Amino acid sequence: MAWEVFSIVGTIAFALSGAIVAMEEEYDLFGVYLLGVVTAFGGGAIRNILIGLPVSTLWGQEMMFQIAMISITIFYLVPRYFVKHWNKWGNFTDAIGLAAFAIQGGMYAVSLDLPISAVIVASVLTGAGGGIVRDLLARRKPLVLRAEIYAVWAAFAGLIIGLEIFTDDLFLYLLFAIITTLRVASYTKHWKLPVRKLNLNI
Repeated sequence: MAWEVFSIVGTIAFALSGAIVAMEEEYDLFGVYLLGVVTAFGGGAIRNILIGLPVSTLWGQEMMFQIAMISITIFYLVPRYFVKHWNKWGNFTDAIGLAAFAIQGGMYAVSLDLPISAVIVASVLTGAGGGIVRDLLARRKPLVLRAEIYAVWAAFAGLIIGLEIFTDDLFLYLLFAIITTLRVASYTKHWKLPVRKLNLNI
Protein backbone atom coordinates (compact mmCIF):
# COMPACT_ATOMS: atom_id res chain seq x y z
CA MET A 1 0.00 0.00 0.00
CA ALA A 2 2.77 2.45 0.91
CA TRP A 3 4.43 1.95 -2.50
CA GLU A 4 1.31 3.08 -4.38
CA VAL A 5 0.72 6.00 -2.02
CA PHE A 6 4.24 7.39 -2.36
CA SER A 7 4.18 6.87 -6.12
CA ILE A 8 0.95 8.85 -6.45
CA VAL A 9 1.96 11.59 -3.99
CA GLY A 10 5.38 12.01 -5.60
CA THR A 11 3.95 12.07 -9.11
CA ILE A 12 1.36 14.73 -8.26
CA ALA A 13 3.80 16.86 -6.25
CA PHE A 14 6.54 16.89 -8.87
CA ALA A 15 4.10 17.31 -11.77
CA LEU A 16 2.74 20.42 -10.05
CA SER A 17 6.26 21.59 -9.21
CA GLY A 18 7.25 21.38 -12.88
CA ALA A 19 4.04 23.10 -13.96
CA ILE A 20 4.66 25.95 -11.52
CA VAL A 21 8.17 26.52 -12.86
CA ALA A 22 6.88 26.43 -16.44
CA MET A 23 4.22 29.01 -15.64
CA GLU A 24 6.78 31.17 -13.85
CA GLU A 25 8.93 31.06 -16.98
CA GLU A 26 5.83 31.89 -19.09
CA TYR A 27 5.90 28.66 -21.10
CA ASP A 28 2.93 27.91 -23.33
CA LEU A 29 0.42 25.17 -22.50
CA PHE A 30 2.49 22.44 -24.14
CA GLY A 31 5.57 23.57 -22.21
CA VAL A 32 3.63 23.39 -18.93
CA TYR A 33 2.61 19.79 -19.59
CA LEU A 34 6.06 18.82 -20.85
CA LEU A 35 7.95 20.25 -17.89
CA GLY A 36 5.43 18.81 -15.45
CA VAL A 37 5.71 15.30 -16.88
CA VAL A 38 9.51 15.44 -17.16
CA THR A 39 9.76 16.55 -13.54
CA ALA A 40 7.46 13.78 -12.36
CA PHE A 41 9.25 10.96 -14.21
CA GLY A 42 12.80 12.23 -14.78
CA GLY A 43 14.17 11.01 -11.46
CA GLY A 44 12.77 7.52 -11.95
CA ALA A 45 14.26 7.30 -15.43
CA ILE A 46 17.73 8.30 -14.19
CA ARG A 47 17.47 5.82 -11.30
CA ASN A 48 16.50 2.97 -13.62
CA ILE A 49 19.51 3.60 -15.85
CA LEU A 50 21.98 3.57 -12.97
CA ILE A 51 20.60 0.44 -11.28
CA GLY A 52 20.45 -1.48 -14.54
CA LEU A 53 16.76 -1.35 -15.43
CA PRO A 54 15.58 -0.35 -18.91
CA VAL A 55 14.11 3.14 -19.22
CA SER A 56 11.12 1.49 -20.92
CA THR A 57 10.07 0.33 -17.44
CA LEU A 58 8.47 3.75 -17.08
CA TRP A 59 6.01 3.02 -19.88
CA GLY A 60 4.32 0.49 -17.65
CA GLN A 61 3.15 3.33 -15.41
CA GLU A 62 0.24 4.46 -17.56
CA MET A 63 -1.91 5.27 -14.55
CA MET A 64 0.81 7.55 -13.14
CA PHE A 65 1.05 9.38 -16.45
CA GLN A 66 -2.70 9.92 -16.37
CA ILE A 67 -2.52 11.17 -12.79
CA ALA A 68 0.24 13.61 -13.75
CA MET A 69 -1.70 14.93 -16.75
CA ILE A 70 -4.92 15.35 -14.76
CA SER A 71 -3.07 17.10 -11.91
CA ILE A 72 -1.40 19.54 -14.31
CA THR A 73 -4.72 20.25 -16.06
CA ILE A 74 -6.51 21.01 -12.80
CA PHE A 75 -3.64 23.17 -11.59
CA TYR A 76 -3.48 25.06 -14.88
CA LEU A 77 -7.16 25.99 -14.52
CA VAL A 78 -6.80 27.24 -10.94
CA PRO A 79 -7.10 31.05 -10.69
CA ARG A 80 -3.75 32.83 -10.92
CA TYR A 81 -4.15 34.28 -7.41
CA PHE A 82 -3.62 30.84 -5.84
CA VAL A 83 -0.58 29.82 -7.88
CA LYS A 84 1.49 32.99 -8.24
CA HIS A 85 3.51 32.57 -5.05
CA TRP A 86 6.37 30.33 -6.22
CA ASN A 87 8.40 30.60 -3.03
CA LYS A 88 5.47 29.23 -1.03
CA TRP A 89 3.84 26.64 -3.28
CA GLY A 90 6.72 25.62 -5.54
CA ASN A 91 9.14 24.85 -2.74
CA PHE A 92 6.46 23.05 -0.75
CA THR A 93 5.36 20.78 -3.60
CA ASP A 94 9.03 20.11 -4.35
CA ALA A 95 9.60 19.12 -0.71
CA ILE A 96 6.67 16.70 -0.84
CA GLY A 97 7.93 15.23 -4.11
CA LEU A 98 11.46 14.89 -2.75
CA ALA A 99 10.28 12.99 0.33
CA ALA A 100 7.79 10.75 -1.48
CA PHE A 101 10.11 9.78 -4.32
CA ALA A 102 13.16 9.38 -2.08
CA ILE A 103 11.25 6.81 -0.05
CA GLN A 104 9.76 5.18 -3.14
CA GLY A 105 13.18 4.96 -4.79
CA GLY A 106 14.69 3.40 -1.69
CA MET A 107 11.87 0.87 -1.44
CA TYR A 108 12.36 -0.02 -5.09
CA ALA A 109 16.07 -0.67 -4.61
CA VAL A 110 15.41 -2.78 -1.51
CA SER A 111 12.87 -4.86 -3.46
CA LEU A 112 15.68 -5.67 -5.93
CA ASP A 113 17.96 -6.80 -3.05
CA LEU A 114 20.52 -4.10 -3.84
CA PRO A 115 23.19 -3.13 -1.27
CA ILE A 116 22.58 -0.21 1.04
CA SER A 117 24.86 2.07 -1.00
CA ALA A 118 22.66 1.47 -4.04
CA VAL A 119 19.54 2.10 -1.94
CA ILE A 120 20.88 5.51 -0.91
CA VAL A 121 21.81 6.40 -4.49
CA ALA A 122 18.38 5.28 -5.72
CA SER A 123 16.71 7.47 -3.09
CA VAL A 124 18.77 10.51 -4.04
CA LEU A 125 18.29 10.08 -7.79
CA THR A 126 14.57 9.35 -7.56
CA GLY A 127 13.98 12.17 -5.07
CA ALA A 128 16.16 14.84 -6.65
CA GLY A 129 16.55 13.74 -10.27
CA GLY A 130 13.26 15.11 -11.54
CA GLY A 131 13.90 18.48 -9.93
CA ILE A 132 17.37 18.65 -11.45
CA VAL A 133 16.01 17.97 -14.94
CA ARG A 134 13.25 20.52 -14.39
CA ASP A 135 15.61 23.27 -13.30
CA LEU A 136 18.09 22.59 -16.10
CA LEU A 137 15.33 22.73 -18.74
CA ALA A 138 14.09 25.96 -17.19
CA ARG A 139 17.67 27.33 -17.13
CA ARG A 140 17.67 27.62 -13.37
CA LYS A 141 20.36 26.61 -10.93
CA PRO A 142 19.20 23.19 -9.63
CA LEU A 143 17.84 23.21 -6.09
CA VAL A 144 20.21 20.39 -5.20
CA LEU A 145 23.15 22.77 -5.79
CA ARG A 146 21.75 25.71 -3.87
CA ALA A 147 22.64 26.76 -0.37
CA GLU A 148 19.81 25.11 1.58
CA ILE A 149 20.14 21.41 2.45
CA TYR A 150 18.26 19.37 -0.17
CA ALA A 151 19.53 16.00 -1.44
CA VAL A 152 20.98 15.15 1.99
CA TRP A 153 17.45 14.48 3.21
CA ALA A 154 16.88 12.06 0.33
CA ALA A 155 20.12 10.26 1.22
CA PHE A 156 18.97 10.10 4.85
CA ALA A 157 15.70 8.49 3.75
CA GLY A 158 17.64 5.97 1.68
CA LEU A 159 19.90 5.12 4.61
CA ILE A 160 16.96 4.51 6.95
CA ILE A 161 15.15 2.37 4.38
CA GLY A 162 18.31 0.48 3.43
CA LEU A 163 18.93 -0.52 7.05
CA GLU A 164 15.52 -2.26 6.97
CA ILE A 165 15.06 -1.78 10.71
CA PHE A 166 11.46 -0.67 10.30
CA THR A 167 9.47 -1.79 7.27
CA ASP A 168 5.79 -1.28 8.16
CA ASP A 169 3.70 1.30 6.32
CA LEU A 170 3.11 3.46 9.40
CA PHE A 171 6.84 4.02 9.83
CA LEU A 172 7.23 4.89 6.14
CA TYR A 173 4.47 7.50 6.42
CA LEU A 174 6.20 8.92 9.50
CA LEU A 175 9.49 9.03 7.60
CA PHE A 176 7.74 10.87 4.76
CA ALA A 177 6.45 13.50 7.20
CA ILE A 178 9.91 13.87 8.75
CA ILE A 179 11.72 14.28 5.42
CA THR A 180 9.15 16.79 4.17
CA THR A 181 9.39 18.78 7.41
CA LEU A 182 13.18 18.78 7.33
CA ARG A 183 13.24 20.02 3.73
CA VAL A 184 10.72 22.78 4.50
CA ALA A 185 12.76 23.76 7.57
CA SER A 186 15.89 23.87 5.40
CA TYR A 187 14.61 26.60 3.12
CA THR A 188 12.64 28.51 5.74
CA LYS A 189 15.46 28.47 8.33
CA HIS A 190 18.23 28.64 5.69
CA TRP A 191 20.03 25.53 6.93
CA LYS A 192 23.25 25.12 4.95
CA LEU A 193 26.06 22.65 4.57
CA PRO A 194 29.65 23.88 5.03
CA VAL A 195 31.07 25.68 2.00
CA ARG A 196 34.75 25.94 1.15
CA LYS A 197 35.67 28.72 -1.26
CA LEU A 198 38.83 28.77 -3.32
CA ASN A 199 40.33 32.06 -4.38
CA LEU A 200 42.20 31.02 -7.50
CA ASN A 201 43.22 34.60 -8.27
CA ILE A 202 45.89 34.60 -5.58
